[in-house]
Amino acid sequence: MRLSEDRISHLSHLIIDTLYKDDLVDYPEDDDQEALREVKRVIHNYLKVEDQASEIARNKIRSQSRPIVEGSREWDVLYNKYREEELAKKLR
Repeated sequence: MRLSEDRISHLSHLIIDTLYKDDLVDYPEDDDQEALREVKRVIHNYLKVEDQASEIARNKIRSQSRPIVEGSREWDVLYNKYREEELAKKLR
């Protein structure tokens, strides 16, 4: 899944603001930038794992003994199944 740097930055700010506002984390004000960098790093890493899982799922579907048309119900079911399996492995 591709997100622009601006979108990732916006999401990171929303996350930091919510965590702070809801009193879920407490850190010194001078660590705002460090917290923001960490949230951005986590988002980037998650998106990388998501992309890898998607590519593995697509490759598994391509390797089936018979062609499966992308966009078909069968393709969607297999894609979701394989992607979820890969995410479960990678996010343990």
